[in-house]
Amino acid sequence: MRTLVFILLGIISSIATAADQASSRTCRVLFLAKPDHAPKSLFLFDGMTSQEVELDSMSFSPVYQLGAGNITVALLPAPPKPAADGSTLAIPAGAPKAAVKEGVTDFYLIVSSDPANKIAPVRIQIINANGGSFRAGQMMWYNLTDCVVGGIVGSNKLRINPNSREILNAPANGSEDYPVNIQYVPPGKKRSEPLCESRWIHDPRSRSIFFVLKEPNSITPHIIGIPDYRE
Repeated sequence: MRTLVFILLGIISSIATAADQASSRTCRVLFLAKPDHAPKSLFLFDGMTSQEVELDSMSFSPVYQLGAGNITVALLPAPPKPAADGSTLAIPAGAPKAAVKEGVTDFYLIVSSDPANKIAPVRIQIINANGGSFRAGQMMWYNLTDCVVGGIVGSNKLRINPNSREILNAPANGSEDYPVNIQYVPPGKKRSEPLCESRWIHDPRSRSIFFVLKEPNSITPHIIGIPDYRE
């Protein structure tokens, strides 16, 4: 009888662990075009708990765990204080925040500069990175400019309209280099201009996210590519 009890307890424990894993949510943070005066870190609050997160512009942050369900995340200069009734933690009015839907279990928190925000000088955007829609080896492209961007990326053809997103399949079969030839068409023009001609190396273990953006006062776009490899 005691053996049966232990078996049942083990099954219940396994079910509880699986449920916890299913409800877990992860994110990585990236600060695009980070100015020199920007904060190096802020506190990420998900409505229940807060944690200090790195704000790097050259690579993704470590993977952070967040609460499940429909939540709102905010970046704050310090952990939030309790509300007036002392029962909950409150997000300060005007703080940079974004909604995360229940079905989004993995996402990128993209940070950009917003000096006008008095709480934290940033704005944030959520990019869904669920494994079912964005797999290892694939490339996610975001065109954040007013130009049309297109060309050849390995075995794929790329075309992204202004302020649009595109997911490409793996550009090569294995760990090998591949050709890249990308152009852009400025707004109001018909003739394309060269943007990138090179050879890149494919890592089939890693997802990659690419941003096409313009620096302030710049006419020509440039490309930022960040790998997302996880054990």
